[in-house]
Amino acid sequence: MLTSVSLNLSGERFRVVYHLTSNEADARAKARDICVEQTVEFPGDLVPLGDIQDFIVGKIETFEPLNDNLFRVEISYAVEISGFELVQLLNVIFGNTSIKPGVRVMSLDLPQSLLKTFIGPRFGRRGMRSYLNVPKRPLLCTALKPMGYSAKLFAEFAYQFALGGIDIIKDDHGLANQPFSPFKERIELCTEAVEQANRETGRKCIYVPNITAPADQVIENARYAKSVGAGGLLISPGLTGFDVMRQLADDDSIALPIMSHPAFQGSFVTSSEQGISHYALYGQIMRLAGADASIYPNYGGRFSFSRDECKSIVDGTQVHMDHIKSIFPTPGGGMSLESIPGMCEFYGNDVIFLIGGNLHRHGPNLVENSRRFLELVEKTSV
Repeated sequence: MLTSVSLNLSGERFRVVYHLTSNEADARAKARDICVEQTVEFPGDLVPLGDIQDFIVGKIETFEPLNDNLFRVEISYAVEISGFELVQLLNVIFGNTSIKPGVRVMSLDLPQSLLKTFIGPRFGRRGMRSYLNVPKRPLLCTALKPMGYSAKLFAEFAYQFALGGIDIIKDDHGLANQPFSPFKERIELCTEAVEQANRETGRKCIYVPNITAPADQVIENARYAKSVGAGGLLISPGLTGFDVMRQLADDDSIALPIMSHPAFQGSFVTSSEQGISHYALYGQIMRLAGADASIYPNYGGRFSFSRDECKSIVDGTQVHMDHIKSIFPTPGGGMSLESIPGMCEFYGNDVIFLIGGNLHRHGPNLVENSRRFLELVEKTSV
């Protein structure tokens, strides 16, 4: 028989709000299951008495019906079971339960004793504005497309975009180390092109290469990008892991702004009945993992995100989280110049507008197309 256990615990707890889809009886059973599955993962009747049963097992703090088949449940966990690290924190929030249907993580409420473990974004909104010398208006971003062009041609694109007034020129997330545009050659040429444009304009535009790669190459890629003068880093944490992005953000020898790309994360958010909410994933979790800008599909583009979902992302990027900085929401995915006035009204100034392929739609003169983008933003932003 298992004996009672006494642990030296602080008594502090963090909270996770879940939405459970089912009838009330099943929802209550799911809530109890989450408490056990996300902690001891052990038969409930065999859990040792004492601190394991009283504090280690999750606790249902609130259980509220939202309608006949949807329930809001708040569950708390001892801060110590997070191990005070991002990987284990995410595991507690949604590890095994992510495999079960009808459960959706909605938001996180983390006490200062846990948040102090994380550095979070190095720059955040204010830091990126200072870094780019853009004090008020929305920031402008574009992506080097399409895959298949040479590094030399991408560098020419980057030069024209920078001359036209784009603030951030990033690799498309699909650009890696393909033979037609090798990673190192592309970074060298594009960085040089943007630096040349900056000398001509007196502005501060940055080139942000995609460093997403096999696990043993990500940090090496970041260091190489830094060494040749890249102005930031693009990474897809759904592919590399959130803690890899956190490691890059924390590394003082790299110290570059980080943009997170949502590749491979779609199944987290596209179901309203399970996964992780847009607010928690693209807002709160990206901040914990060190992103300075969180890219996501904008409403009205070629993806299915709604206005309300995009608004929730904005809320997640700026909700108070102690010292963890607010970050830039970065809507993209089919945005056009024609959509800028509406986007300025919807997002306000604290946003990065990402327009990729559409900048090529208005003719071959990318300098003029970029200037039109800048003029539209300057004219319509608040």
